[in-house]
Formats: sequence, structure tokens, C-alpha cells
Amino acid sequence: MSSKPTSLKTPIASSIPAQKASIHQSVFDALPDSGYVRESQLVQSPKRPDTPAPLPFSAPTLWRKVKAGTFPKPIKLSERVTAWNVGTVRAWMTAQATA
Repeated sequence: MSSKPTSLKTPIASSIPAQKASIHQSVFDALPDSGYVRESQLVQSPKRPDTPAPLPFSAPTLWRKVKAGTFPKPIKLSERVTAWNVGTVRAWMTAQATA
């Protein structure tokens, strides 16, 4: 009679603590002012509805605000990468909160 070795394995998913959706907000908050964020990190994406974003509007609204001059202009980091300076975005958010 052979017996299979039994192991008390815990499923990986149950051993990982649950992450809250606010982790992305804290990541933005943890970035240095000299860092850069891309559009997908600033606004809510329909492809990722569970991920919160620091700005309460959509990507088209973001670009309308940039064009109108009511939101900071992005910086072209390379041919295909456009990003905003974190410090500039924080300053804009603070100005909006106090206005």
C-alpha cells in the first residue's frame, strides 16, 4: 500500500493580503515631485474601472483642458511617450482645491 505524500500547501491567492483599490492613489502620492506620470495614471480608464485615478475626469477632458490652457501641458519624453510632471500636477490639484 503506497501512500501519496500529503502537504499542507496554502493556495497562493489566499496567502497574499488583499490589496485595496486605493493603492494606485497612494502610488501617485508617493512619487517625488520630480517624477512623471502618463495619462493612464492620471485619469480613469474604461478598460480599468476598478483602478482609481487622482483626476476626476476622462482622458478627452484632460486633453481639452490642456488645449484650453487650464491644465499643465505635458512633456514629450520620447517620440511616443508623453507625460506630466508630478509636482506640476500636484500644484494644479492644490490650486483647484483652494479655488
